Amino acid sequence: MNISFLGNWRKKRDPARVAVFSDSESDREGLAELLSECELLRSQAYRAGIELDDSPASLEALDQLLPRWRDDEESLPWLGNDAGLYLGTVILRTVPGATWQLWPNGQPVVRLESGREIDVVAAGREWATSGVPELSQLYGEVSEA
Repeated sequence: MNISFLGNWRKKRDPARVAVFSDSESDREGLAELLSECELLRSQAYRAGIELDDSPASLEALDQLLPRWRDDEESLPWLGNDAGLYLGTVILRTVPGATWQLWPNGQPVVRLESGREIDVVAAGREWATSGVPELSQLYGEVSEA
């Protein structure tokens, strides 16, 4: 999905605040597609020779990347958002019953069949900033729950 104005729009927004709003249940497929884009993360991974195929193994490969992005304070929060959304995408595609849920403020989270909600965006930001928790570790905890 290539939305030309989105790149400029993202530059003008506070990367610490990602919100998505949806009107109906029929928007879930479009929402999942939009949240799975993760363009910055996919670009960084591609340059490092990693294919992001929405699998748990790709999360392990991301955890092994040298965190060169930490030197770029401007892209760091965006990369963290993308990492969290990618983690959510992998969970949705591999954990039965997992769905995207929107908190009242528009924050996308992953809701498991048990009702537990995981703030994957916050986890992605922590991973981008410090490497902890590892994306594959969090996935492992979620997939076993």
